[in-house]
Amino acid sequence: MLHYLLKRLLLMVPTLLGVLLLTFAVIQFVPGGPVEQYLAEARAGNGTSAEGGTSYRGAQGVDPQRIAQAKALYGFDKPASERLWRMLGQFARFDLGQSFYQNRAVSQLIWEKLPVSMSLGLWTFFISYFVAVPLGVAKAVRAGSRFDLVTTLLIMLGFAIPGFVLGVALLVVFGGQLQWFPLRGLISANWEQLGWGARITDYLWHIALPVTSMVLGSFAITAMLTKNAFLEEIRKQYVITARAKGLSERRVLWKHVMRNALIPIVTGFPAAFIGAFFTGSLLIETLFSLDGLGLLSYESVIRRDYPVVMGTLYLFTLIGLLTKLVSDLCYVWVDPRVKFD
Repeated sequence: MLHYLLKRLLLMVPTLLGVLLLTFAVIQFVPGGPVEQYLAEARAGNGTSAEGGTSYRGAQGVDPQRIAQAKALYGFDKPASERLWRMLGQFARFDLGQSFYQNRAVSQLIWEKLPVSMSLGLWTFFISYFVAVPLGVAKAVRAGSRFDLVTTLLIMLGFAIPGFVLGVALLVVFGGQLQWFPLRGLISANWEQLGWGARITDYLWHIALPVTSMVLGSFAITAMLTKNAFLEEIRKQYVITARAKGLSERRVLWKHVMRNALIPIVTGFPAAFIGAFFTGSLLIETLFSLDGLGLLSYESVIRRDYPVVMGTLYLFTLIGLLTKLVSDLCYVWVDPRVKFD
């Protein structure tokens, strides 16, 4: 086990480097970088004439000295190889750098945006598992019944609708026409003046539509995975033997079948838990104007804020690799028969 763990940890290094190198190389060829945007703003600005009036100076271009200052400001006065080594050295010390436009540490920005993404992620995770798993068990026990067919149809219908499309529909109907829910934000403007009970109600009122939009995809996958896992276990010989010994159906189902059927579901807990924070929230946060990690990533790409892009990519890739390792180790914890050696 120790040999396997060390091997996986060492393999993370080239994987992480490959992701960073590929992204860094792509960035070098993307037009409209921070220097170009700075120069475009300078060309579009107004200048003051000698007579004291105001005249447009866009046609006059930008001084070469100003171009050199802009490149030095963003660090583009150095060769790409030197910038790459400097970035990798910072990341090795877990220094994610400084944002070009907000002039703040990337780690501080991520820490400030994390609570919003955690709110969405936690609700999505718990609703998906604590509702979908019992539903999957009920579908497996009643396989082929009308209940199974109707719930499968509803689950597949919900799974077929993309989260952002459902979010738009919910916003238009319940936020715009009926005005039952707010259109944006995680809390109201007067949240600080509310009591604790009113704060909780206000928070749940704001988060209802975004969580509903995010839950359907993972909800369908978890429910169908649970059903199929239970159906596979119910048909095995040890279940027939347990029933032949006179054990009740409830005892057979929840004591024997449950332990084995939940192996693929339990081992997916770490990945699903972390993935709920960092994946699938980009469009939802942008749609509902929620100031979280998804919106931060989107704005940093649009504004070519490369330190934020690379810093968040490095952090999320590292977390994803570690989560995958934890998921694999969970197989040993759940099923002692698994031997990585």
